[in-house]
Amino acid sequence: MHAKRYWSIFEEIRVQKGYADYIGALQQFRIETECVARNGSRLIALSSFLIDYPFVERLLPRALDVVAYLNTVGRAVILSDGEPIFQGRKIQRAGLWDAVSGRVLIYVHKEQMLDTVRRVYPAQHYVLVDDKLSILSAAKAKMRESLTTVFPLQGHYALDPQIAATYPPADITIERIADLLRVNVEALLGHTETACS
Repeated sequence: MHAKRYWSIFEEIRVQKGYADYIGALQQFRIETECVARNGSRLIALSSFLIDYPFVERLLPRALDVVAYLNTVGRAVILSDGEPIFQGRKIQRAGLWDAVSGRVLIYVHKEQMLDTVRRVYPAQHYVLVDDKLSILSAAKAKMRESLTTVFPLQGHYALDPQIAATYPPADITIERIADLLRVNVEALLGHTETACS
């Protein structure tokens, strides 16, 4: 019963805020159920579990290889949305923080912060990889030809047919994140239609 309510709160907050907020959902759950008064130690254990979770075990296959490859093409930066404390911790625990040498930006709505991204990390061309077509579409509308959008068909949002019908396709669509290892540099930089080498 408690687990079901937590996930219900989590989804309500995700819809309201537009990003996953595990800690915010836990706080709301605590308020609603008065867990602290009745069984605070279990709630503390749960929050510790979330903070110390081994997110590296949840990385998509070859994700760190992809980051290493992208670092050979340009300067890989993690651009994430969410609240900065827990999202930053997830990125660290997954090994991604080190993989990009700390080049991590976290915003509530990253697609609204593209001017800041360009100011902090100037480049002639950008590549944005995301499982949300809404973010890719918004970014492409703003950055146009200076951006290549890549849509991996993995992740929470990628396979929703209603979302796919709502937004234009990305510049490059791949089955899984590991397929980025086969996308040629010219395609990533917007110089050719051929994506896989």
